[in-house]
Amino acid sequence: MITPANTIAALLTLIPLLAAAFFAQHVAGCARRLPAWAQILCPAVLSVPYLLVNCAAGQFRWGWFALYAVLPVALTGLLWQAMRADAAQHGNWRDFLVLATLGLAVDLRWFEGAWPAHLAIFSKMLLLDAGIYGFIALRQLDGAGFDLRLRLRDAGFGLREVVLYTPLALALGLGLGFLHLHSEWPGLVRIAGAWVFTFFFIAIPEELFFRGWLQNLLERRMGRIPALLLTAALFGLSHFNKRAVLFNWRYVLLAAVAGVFYGRAWRQERRVGASAITHATVDAIWGLWLK
Repeated sequence: MITPANTIAALLTLIPLLAAAFFAQHVAGCARRLPAWAQILCPAVLSVPYLLVNCAAGQFRWGWFALYAVLPVALTGLLWQAMRADAAQHGNWRDFLVLATLGLAVDLRWFEGAWPAHLAIFSKMLLLDAGIYGFIALRQLDGAGFDLRLRLRDAGFGLREVVLYTPLALALGLGLGFLHLHSEWPGLVRIAGAWVFTFFFIAIPEELFFRGWLQNLLERRMGRIPALLLTAALFGLSHFNKRAVLFNWRYVLLAAVAGVFYGRAWRQERRVGASAITHATVDAIWGLWLK
C-alpha cells in the first residue's frame, strides 16, 4: 500500500544505496570526518523506516525498533574494528562474521515478522544499508565495484555470461523437471518492468553481497578460482528454502551454477553492475518463460 509514511520510509531506505552507488567517495569522506563514536552510532538511523511504516500500520513493537537501532550499530562496530586491525584489507574474521549475520538474517527471514506482510522487502533493504555503510562508507573495502554508473562494457560482459549460462541452465533445468517452457509473449512493458524490478531489488543486493563483498574478500584468502567456486556454492545454498518446505536441491544446483557465471561477470572488471545485469536477465527469463 502506498501511503505517505511508506513512501518516506522507502526513500530513506533507498538513499544509502543510491548515495553509495553514485557518490561512494563523497559518502566515505563524510563518514570518516565524523568522530569515531558518531561513525559507529550513525547507522542507528536505520530504525526510522521501521518506526514510520509500523506506526502507520498500527503494529509498532519496541523490541523490533531496538533491534533495527542496535544491530546496525553492532555490525558497524565490528567493521570499524576490522578497519583498524586489517588496514591492508586481507579479510578479517569480523568481516566474515558481519557477512554471515547479514546473509543468514536475509536468507532465513529472521526479521520479516517485524513488517506488514506486503512490506517485508524493507527487512532485506535495511540490512543491505547497514552493510553498505559498514563496508563502503566506513571500511572502504576496495575492489567491490559498487558503481551503478553503468557502461556498455558492463552490459557486454553481463550479457556474455547470460549467453554462456543459458544452454547449460536449460539442459539441467529441463532435464531435472525444474524448468518448464512457456511460449506466451508477455509484452515489452511486462518484460521491462520485470527486468528493472529484479535488477534493483534482487540482483543489486545479492550481487553486492555475494560478489562485491564475499567473493572479493575470499579472493584475498584463497585465490580467484576457489573464491569463485565457494561463493557460487554459498549462493546456491542461499536458495535452499525457495519454492520448497525443506530443501530444494534442484534450485540450489541451478543457482550454484548460475553463481559461477555471475561471479565471472563481476570479476571481469570487478563491477557489480556487470554481474547484476547477468543476474537480472537470467531471473527475468526464468520468471517470464521458464517458471
